Amino acid sequence: MSAAPHRPFAFDTVFDDVGAIAYAPPRPKRMFTAEEVEQLRTAAFAEGERSALVQAEQAMAATLAQIGQSVRLGLNALAGVAHNHRADAARLSLAAARKIADSALNRFPEAPVAAALEALTREVESSPRLLVRVSAESRDRVQVALDSLAESLGFPGRIEARAEPGMAPAAFVLDWGDGRAAFDPQDAAARIQTALDQALAAEGLHAEPLIDPDHLPAEGAPHV
Repeated sequence: MSAAPHRPFAFDTVFDDVGAIAYAPPRPKRMFTAEEVEQLRTAAFAEGERSALVQAEQAMAATLAQIGQSVRLGLNALAGVAHNHRADAARLSLAAARKIADSALNRFPEAPVAAALEALTREVESSPRLLVRVSAESRDRVQVALDSLAESLGFPGRIEARAEPGMAPAAFVLDWGDGRAAFDPQDAAARIQTALDQALAAEGLHAEPLIDPDHLPAEGAPHV
C-alpha cells in the first residue's frame, strides 16, 4: 500500500498559552475604497503603457536594423555600379584621347622626334653626328623639321633621318653614339592602357563611397 503524499503544514491562526491570538495570517482585502480603486487602475494603466512602449521600441530597433542591412546591401550594389561607371568613363576618355593623339601624330609626324631632340640638346650637342630612324612616309618631313631645329640649337648639318621599314608614323629611334631615345605610339598607348587597367583593378570597390556608411544606424540600435 502506498503512503499518502505529505503536505506541508500551513499555519493559520496561532494562540498563545492563555488563549490569546499570537499570529493570524493576513486576509485578502475584499473591499476597496474608490480612491484605492482609482490608484490601482492608474498603476495598472501605467504598467501597460510601459510594457507597450518597450515593445514598440524593440520593434522600432528591429525595423531600423533591417533597414540598415538593406541599405548596406544596396550601397554594395551601388558601389559596383559606380565602379563600372568610372571604369567605362575612364576607358572612353582614353579611347577619345587616343583618337585625338593618332590624328595629331598623323598630321605632325615630326613633332615627337623634334620634341625629343629639343629635350636632349645637352646630351647630343657634342655628338658629331645624329642618326634618326623613322617611317618611310614621314622621313622627308622629319628631315626638314630636324634640320631647322638643329640650326636653331647650334649644331646644323649633323642630323640624318633614315627610313626604317615597318615603323609606324611618328615613331622614331634617335641614336647619338653615347645613347639613344625611342618612341612608338602603339607601345605608348599599350602602356597607358595597362596602367589604367591596373589602377582600376587596384581601386576595385574601394573608391570613395557615394554615401558614408558611418552615418547609417548600427544594427539593433534605435534611431536617435
